[in-house]
Amino acid sequence: QVQLVESGGGLVQPGGSLRLSCAASGLAFSLYAMYWYRQAPGKQREMVAMLTNAGTTNYVDSAKGRFTISRDNAKNTVYLQMNSLKPEDTAVYYCNAYNAAGTDYWGQGTQVTVSS
Repeated sequence: QVQLVESGGGLVQPGGSLRLSCAASGLAFSLYAMYWYRQAPGKQREMVAMLTNAGTTNYVDSAKGRFTISRDNAKNTVYLQMNSLKPEDTAVYYCNAYNAAGTDYWGQGTQVTVSS
């Protein structure tokens, strides 16, 4: 049974930082590209960051220079370091694993709230 479990969300003031983690189990983690998505109330889910198994990264424009995605294949975990957080970063953040065969899995999400 594949599981993706996100953690690290919470309430933070504007300008603050959070580090999200997504622990994966039940899959060949190193073979999957890993993504972070987010969905704010009333908005569509958007891709925030991706990291392929070859190490290629990509970010949504609003996250460039502030967010960093990384992975530890030995721990089957992907991270999202978020700095200089803004109120518009408030959303539920989801972890996604996707492989070349088109198989993907989702975590349950973790809430990030940026507010003073």
